[in-house]
Amino acid sequence: MRGNMAARLKQKQESPQSVAESQPRPGSGYLVVARRYRPQTFDELVGQEHVATALKNAIKTGRIGHAYLFTGARGVGKTSTARIFSKALNCVKGPTTEPCNQCDICRSISAGEDIDVLEIDGASNRGIEEIRQLRQNVVVRPSRARFKIYIIDEVHMLTKEAFNALLKTLEEPPEHVKFIFCTTEPNKVPVTILSRCQRFDFAGIESHTIVARLKQILEAENISAEAGVLELLAQRAGGSMRDAQSLLEQLLAFADKEIRLQDVFDLLGMTRSDVLEALAKSAADGNVGRVVEIFHQAITEGADPALLLEQFLTFLRDCMVAEVGSSSQLFLTAQTEDGQRVQQIARKWGLPRLLAAMQILDHTLARMRAVTYDRVLAELALVRISRLGDLLHVHHLVEILKSGQIESLQQIVFGAPTIASGRSQSASPPQTGTVLPRSTGSHPSRSPEGLPDAGFPAQPLANSRQAIESAKQEVALQREKAFGAGSVKTEAMEPGGHVTQLTPDNLAAVWKHVYELVGGMAADHAKAYHNLHLEDGGKLIVTFRKDQKFSCDYCSRPENQEKFNRALRQIVGHPVKLDFVVSEEGGGATSSRPVTAGERSLFDVLQEPMIRKTVEIFGARPVAILPPTKKPVDQPAETPPEMEVGEAADSMEDESDDFED
Repeated sequence: MRGNMAARLKQKQESPQSVAESQPRPGSGYLVVARRYRPQTFDELVGQEHVATALKNAIKTGRIGHAYLFTGARGVGKTSTARIFSKALNCVKGPTTEPCNQCDICRSISAGEDIDVLEIDGASNRGIEEIRQLRQNVVVRPSRARFKIYIIDEVHMLTKEAFNALLKTLEEPPEHVKFIFCTTEPNKVPVTILSRCQRFDFAGIESHTIVARLKQILEAENISAEAGVLELLAQRAGGSMRDAQSLLEQLLAFADKEIRLQDVFDLLGMTRSDVLEALAKSAADGNVGRVVEIFHQAITEGADPALLLEQFLTFLRDCMVAEVGSSSQLFLTAQTEDGQRVQQIARKWGLPRLLAAMQILDHTLARMRAVTYDRVLAELALVRISRLGDLLHVHHLVEILKSGQIESLQQIVFGAPTIASGRSQSASPPQTGTVLPRSTGSHPSRSPEGLPDAGFPAQPLANSRQAIESAKQEVALQREKAFGAGSVKTEAMEPGGHVTQLTPDNLAAVWKHVYELVGGMAADHAKAYHNLHLEDGGKLIVTFRKDQKFSCDYCSRPENQEKFNRALRQIVGHPVKLDFVVSEEGGGATSSRPVTAGERSLFDVLQEPMIRKTVEIFGARPVAILPPTKKPVDQPAETPPEMEVGEAADSMEDESDDFED
């Protein structure tokens, strides 16, 4: 059946008895390839054999429904199938599975001019008035055909009111009326409409099927093409036969008697496969400079940045297919005979790096659709992909922890020392981290225990060690400043930095270090404490004034209480009971720290319902209270210590009024 397709297509060009669409009529002008070679029978449908079989069986058995819904991507044959089905129902020899394409009805349906087969564009006739007119016309019997058929394209564009007006007619139409709906977005069609239709899903057309169809068209047009041309067109079409035929139309106008591979690159902005391979090899080796040079050369030769990344993404997908052990028959970009070469490139990458690179390209392509500096984003993505080899594989980190070479994962990832541990300083020092060599060959590197890293070259740990030591020194200086200021007795600290005993003299410094360690909004509220008191049983009581109850409640939340308990245990070296209370009189504690006017005003204002609601809704973190802007710029403005809560809120409202004015 497929073997006779080329002969039938050529016959359309030569025979005066062909259908109306096959030969331009006088005064109609030139017909493009997509219209001239449109399928006219069920047997000519490409890639939708399951739909053709179902419709033909419905005709044979007389089980013809009154409403059909054809769904699928653009250019896969939905409207063409609707026309073929209409011809099969209304042909003078019908209903038949093989319309003659010679009678007046078949020819007029093929041309889209039949008075009994109405094609309606749902995008431009989407209102309730158009549907009301349709309801009035369905009662009129067809003029000459067997059925009056309504083909509504892009039916999902109809308004909600239009769908509602169509419901009753669609549920119980006259016996001479058939509806065929076509849409690319069935999810936008109401369920009440879907339940009244027989749905057929049109699949995307495979590349080899598109290539075979394009070869038949070239034979009918007496045009030749170099090897690989049609494969590139099929890849660019993305499963759409109409898109592939439109691209072929461009090349037919550009070329003379032969379509060269270079014509495709010049006209469509596509990139050669050897460029994609070179790009993949350089990125796998981490040669960032070479990657940028290859990209620049491709853009200079006319490649489109977004299209280049799409092709590169598809090529990496082929590498992924090869890496997981699938057949080269599943390649989308690379040729089947290039399977061994693609496999070698895939080994250089490794599956984790391939997946990470594909994710970066996917996110970049989504952003490039909305910006004008697409080339910059493309270069940024390629550089990031080329540097993926510098990342430590997670298996290496786990193995390092198991071997005891590094104190903790926190030291590797963040470069910060562990604050609290039960080990004393007399314990043996940790072993020096083994330097893991970077893999320079095509084989995956191995972890210290022979664990494969699936292509992630290991980063040398020498630099990481230096960063960790530098971070340790910086943290030590910060701890010294925190515990060595004011009335804190530094001799109460052990050499390792742990407090041996909480005393009234060091309570303020310890609590300051606790909330600095916790950080975030919880630390901001913890700063509002009024007094610190150590009970006989070793329980630490943090007291807040009555007007600071919101801060006390925030610190007392279970998740925040756990943070403070953990931080206090790390600093002191042993568990300490902690409790947050509100003092009715604001006194009675043995240790307190002065609260500045600015701090007091900040937390006072937080008690305002409006401010508190704003913090809860936006998850905001208060920083400071800005002074009124009515004062001269050269005069520093400070919030008066005696300002009450209401006055502070009023000043903020005044500022907002000034901003609105």
